[in-house]
Amino acid sequence: MRRFRKIYILGIGVLFAVLVYFYRVSADIPQRSHQPVLRSGRLYVPYDNEKIVEAFRLRTSGLMVESQGTVERILPDDRKGSAHQRFIVRLDNGHTLLISHNIDIAPRVYDLKDGDTVLFRGQYEWNLQGGAVHWTHHDPDGRHPGGWLEHNKRRYE
Repeated sequence: MRRFRKIYILGIGVLFAVLVYFYRVSADIPQRSHQPVLRSGRLYVPYDNEKIVEAFRLRTSGLMVESQGTVERILPDDRKGSAHQRFIVRLDNGHTLLISHNIDIAPRVYDLKDGDTVLFRGQYEWNLQGGAVHWTHHDPDGRHPGGWLEHNKRRYE
């Protein structure tokens, strides 16, 4: 009887320790908010920047990501196959990405210029230059998760 009581108390202690551990781990996971937050006088959207950098480091492709970046350079449209509006964004951690937005499916982002902030959701594809994000639009066939771009409070999907 005494042995059963010790095992029971030990089991309760282990269960409590596991619950405390998972509570602390979940408290460390930032909750995704689609609302911008003001930090140190700067607008910040807590999205997938670390996930993007890790995907680049591991040469991973095919991940759906959301973030925001500052337009670094506007490139000419890619007219091979489906037309794509292309531009480079710099994330707040310094990482750069090519955004390749299909303008045969979704509207062009108008009035886009260097220094503008663009929010995006799309599929990350690894490349040597930092990666590219495409599928920044809805899927007309409904088989792929939809993406979007947001510029000057207007959404393009």
